[in-house]
Amino acid sequence: MRVGRILGVPLYLNGSILLLALLITVLYGELAGQRLQLSPLGGYLVGAGFVLALLGSVLAHELGHALTARRFGIGVRGITLELLGGYTEMDRDAPSPRVDLLVSLAGPAVSAVLGAAAVAATLALPDRTVADQLAFQLAASNVIVALFNILPGLPLDGGRALRAVVWALTRDRHRATEVAGWAGRILAVGTALLVAALYAIDVLSLLALPLTALVALTLWHGAGQSIRMSRIGRRLPLVDLATLARPVHTVPTGTPLAEAQRRAAQTHPTTEPQHPAALLVTDSTGRPVALVDPAAAAAVPEARRPWLAVDAVARTLADLPAMPVDTDGERVLETVQTHPGAQYVVTAGEDVVGVLHIADLAQLLEPHRKMNT
Repeated sequence: MRVGRILGVPLYLNGSILLLALLITVLYGELAGQRLQLSPLGGYLVGAGFVLALLGSVLAHELGHALTARRFGIGVRGITLELLGGYTEMDRDAPSPRVDLLVSLAGPAVSAVLGAAAVAATLALPDRTVADQLAFQLAASNVIVALFNILPGLPLDGGRALRAVVWALTRDRHRATEVAGWAGRILAVGTALLVAALYAIDVLSLLALPLTALVALTLWHGAGQSIRMSRIGRRLPLVDLATLARPVHTVPTGTPLAEAQRRAAQTHPTTEPQHPAALLVTDSTGRPVALVDPAAAAAVPEARRPWLAVDAVARTLADLPAMPVDTDGERVLETVQTHPGAQYVVTAGEDVVGVLHIADLAQLLEPHRKMNT
């Protein structure tokens, strides 16, 4: 849910943030109420105040990343706050290891400054007051966030910093990402084992186990995604739309689906029946106007196909993302991520010269994964 902009950066809230707000308001509210001898309502109000202060700290952390990235010419699509903190989405990767390192460490640096300020406030404020309690919790949370985030493993900020260092040493960003991703997986396992050990010796309560398990799983998943993207990145130079896109066969509007499929199979025979030529529908002047959706066409019973026009199972070209035939692999992946879909029109000037199916691209980039066509 988009809630506005801050310093020109779009701000979003994930629905999971409501769960975080409720848990902190209730649990911390009861704790603060007992410690400060407040009424239940007063305790919950203190808890709600801590939620707002905590979200402000997370937002400041992410703004550190966003503003530093923008300083080096990297566009920022938005900041999202969610259950376990937040993340900043950028429109491209850092251009150099130095920039990657500075952007990565900017967030923890902001958290460290906020934590130091909150520590100073805690020491200056009278004990057992609302202000003192909020300052102490902000100090603890910001210091913990800063220290945890600089651990050297993706998807943490320290993992990005590790990637930058390895990138600078090896001159290979993809290898650096994979190294930092495996470090993240080691951190995830280590986090789970540490929490289990602390629980076994009664240092942590049972209540801490679900949250820390969620943290470990999130680290494992994020690290795995980083490893996957590094392997995809290595194969991007193999993307050649001229050979990867399926050919098109033009048929006039109103052509029966069965007849259109027969003509395409006759004109463009293939050794892979699951990869037929795409059916491009033209209007009365011969101008391409629509593309037959293969999933919709396959759902039509064969007995009906001689009586159903291609127009009934086609999508207008205006509704489909397009990319020039000479688009390189990185730009193709950006288009797919920005405009998710099953088919992409491949053009040469004003002509439609092919259709890229997302399954074909996925098979090229991840040949060892089982794909549905």
